[in-house]
Amino acid sequence: MASISSSTEPTANSSARNGNHFAFIIVTSLFFMWGFISCMNDLLIPKFKADFNLNQTQANLVQFAFFGAYFLVSLSYFLISAAKGDPINKIGYKNGLVLGLLVAGIGCFLFYPAAETKQYPLFLGALIVLGAGVTIIQIAANPYVTILGPEETAPSRLNLSQGLNSLGYVITPLVGGILLFGSKEIYTSSGGVNAVKLPYVGLGIAFVILAAIFKMISLPNFSQEGKIEAGVKAFHHKHFVWGWLAIFFYVGSEVTVGSILINYLKDPGVMGMPEETSAKFLSFYWGGTMIGRLMGAISLSNVRSSMKYPFMALAAIIGTGIIFLNATFKENLTHGHYIDPMTILPYVGMVVMSFVFFVLGRSNPGRMIGLFALVAVALTCFSMGSKGEWALWSIIGIGLFNSIMWSNIFSLSIRGLGKDTSQGSSLLVMMIVGGAIMPLIQGALMDKFGVRMSLGIVLVGYLYLAFYGWKGHKIGRTETAA
Repeated sequence: MASISSSTEPTANSSARNGNHFAFIIVTSLFFMWGFISCMNDLLIPKFKADFNLNQTQANLVQFAFFGAYFLVSLSYFLISAAKGDPINKIGYKNGLVLGLLVAGIGCFLFYPAAETKQYPLFLGALIVLGAGVTIIQIAANPYVTILGPEETAPSRLNLSQGLNSLGYVITPLVGGILLFGSKEIYTSSGGVNAVKLPYVGLGIAFVILAAIFKMISLPNFSQEGKIEAGVKAFHHKHFVWGWLAIFFYVGSEVTVGSILINYLKDPGVMGMPEETSAKFLSFYWGGTMIGRLMGAISLSNVRSSMKYPFMALAAIIGTGIIFLNATFKENLTHGHYIDPMTILPYVGMVVMSFVFFVLGRSNPGRMIGLFALVAVALTCFSMGSKGEWALWSIIGIGLFNSIMWSNIFSLSIRGLGKDTSQGSSLLVMMIVGGAIMPLIQGALMDKFGVRMSLGIVLVGYLYLAFYGWKGHKIGRTETAA
């Protein structure tokens, strides 16, 4: 069986560790970038809906185009690897990252001609190219982070990287809102589609600069020992198949809630909250994911047990502070006043509850998936049947319990794949297509049955994740302790 090893052989273990630490830091910066660019879609949906006079299903094509690209590119990658052998192992992880950054940059630049012509289909085309670039980055970056150290701490590293990914989501509602709509008109439709030109061209330039930096710097280059074989190998691992489906339901559920949030709070049967007021709560939703991932990174790390809980509590406090400061600054910028800290006490309560469930999870990735999914099921049911402040904080609280899903599912799924790791990664990234399909289903359900009942598709997703966490990840594994 082929195994993954480093192509460089440092003279000292400390030198190798230092190289891996630097690589981890620089690659994690990309997680922040694709978090920022992905959350911009949540701002584009209400803007395009107003500017192009779309219904919810049509507006959700933004997510369908972006995350549909994940499926198309990952499927192409999978077919190539099945026929010719794994591409990433042939060109190297670093070159894969550079390629992804360049493609993402091109996608951002395409927003300019789309805005010039004011054609919604051209925006969707630009999103497909942008999503393709981010897909390539993810195919290379996720497994790269997992192999930059011991296998048992891979979920911790991936949780930390995903925490930076979530930070991108946290600051996007403010920074992206200012870039798209101006400091005094955040989340209004003034300015038309021309407002997207400057921010997306700027992001395109940033992607190209990052590609040049990655090309020039030295990173540990991992490759597989032995022959890189063609064929469909990853599906031979039964535990991987269950994880493959779990990624679909996790991403689809998470993206659906983020996409629906503004319209959910705007619905008269829920809160009747104006968009310019409700948009700040995107920071709390995506910020909850950041808080959970930071706590998850510590929980699953090799930090000694006596220090884990204090560090996790500190991460939760700092994370909550960052989210609140971001949201209250945006509120002052747009409405001339700050948020009363007392109004977010329900959110603080749910942060405390998530901490308790981390303790109950006892640093076990599978158990934590199961526990967090069950809480997400309960919060989704509550969001479907409540209104007012209860509805507000129940749907936002789902973000806290999405937090550890990706990292734990991904790490458990590729564990033990050996030479099939990169192919497995591409197949897992392919299932990010859940973020394209589930919001589209939700939009259709919302147009027909209303916003609260449309959350039924999210409920299905979390029920599957509860099954995966308690049982699915163990099926077909030779080691079932995780």
